[in-house]
Amino acid sequence: MASLQSSSLIFSSSKRSINAAIHLPKARTPASFSIPKPPLTTNLKVAEELKIGDGLITEKSSVKAVDSATTAKLYAILEAVVDRVEMHVNLGEQRNNWNTLLLNSINMITLAAATMAGVSASVGVGEPLLAFKVSSTLLFSAATGMLLVMNKIQPSQLAEEQRNAARLFRQLQAQIETVLAVRTPTQADVESVMEKVLALDKAYPLPLLGVMIEKFPETFQPAVWWPGNDSHQGRRELEKECNENNGWSEKMEVEMREVVKVLKRKDAEDYMRLGNLGLKINKVLAISGPFLTGMAAAASALAGPSSQSPWAATLAVAAGSLASVVNTLEHGGQVGMVLEMYRNCTGFFQNMEESIESTLGETELQKRENGELFEMKVALQLGRSLSQLRDLAGEADSTNEFASKLF
Repeated sequence: MASLQSSSLIFSSSKRSINAAIHLPKARTPASFSIPKPPLTTNLKVAEELKIGDGLITEKSSVKAVDSATTAKLYAILEAVVDRVEMHVNLGEQRNNWNTLLLNSINMITLAAATMAGVSASVGVGEPLLAFKVSSTLLFSAATGMLLVMNKIQPSQLAEEQRNAARLFRQLQAQIETVLAVRTPTQADVESVMEKVLALDKAYPLPLLGVMIEKFPETFQPAVWWPGNDSHQGRRELEKECNENNGWSEKMEVEMREVVKVLKRKDAEDYMRLGNLGLKINKVLAISGPFLTGMAAAASALAGPSSQSPWAATLAVAAGSLASVVNTLEHGGQVGMVLEMYRNCTGFFQNMEESIESTLGETELQKRENGELFEMKVALQLGRSLSQLRDLAGEADSTNEFASKLF
């Protein structure tokens, strides 16, 4: 019994120790804490930076919009230039056909009238003689009127004008495409191209009535197809990387001035002389043709039997034959086309002179076109290599050579 009581006491004491061991303390409430707020100045700086960023984005967007509008304008001008090329090509073909058809028609009419005038001298008095006289007189009169119109408009010269205009518009088209390909165009590019288009339209008009180029001026004048206020500048953007002198040197400027001297003394002067000579020849031929056919018309009206008035029929036949020869020389030989070629060549040399002088007249080198690029362009336009161009400049005062090797 005593042993049982002791064991129960041990068990109860161990039970109490276990109960004491499993009692846990109550959880404590965590302490509250606060997140620090950023200062007001930081918020203001962030807002200011956001505003600046928005301003930069807005400015860039406006610049892109301006560039897009300028590019669209230049593309619109390019479309007009391409259309001009097509129009001038078509008109050139049409007026060349005029020259061929009018030449053949007038010669056939004149020779037919001369034949009738000759036959009228071999027939007797009566209705056959009257028929031949009236027919030859009418044909000679028609040939005279057609020759007056043909000599006034000079179809061969008109065709050459349109060919030159098409070539110059193609040249302008290539310049616009180059600008669009190598850099972003500016408003100055748009204005410069517009001036060139209008100058070409004025130099080579499409209609005949009212604005046709005078075919028989008092003195020979070169063709002018560039704007009068064109400073030949604005091309420096094509050459971005340049040294301090922009490719120019004192020696190069002296060479360019010597080239201008040769152009004035040899090339331009020679073509002016040839142009004046061609103008005089063209005037004589233009007057002689209608005069001869008019004389033949009057003589054929007086023609009769060879026993009564042999001189009238002879004069009509001779004048009609000479008129055909003169007409063939003037329009078959395309004297007007040759004269227009002289005008264009003289204008080309004058344009080169003005381009070089205006470039050299710019005192700030960075505003000029790059010197090496400019020298290469001048050499190519004259059909020379760079070494040949420099040799020409070195012998400018003593040489009898022409500056241009192309024409």
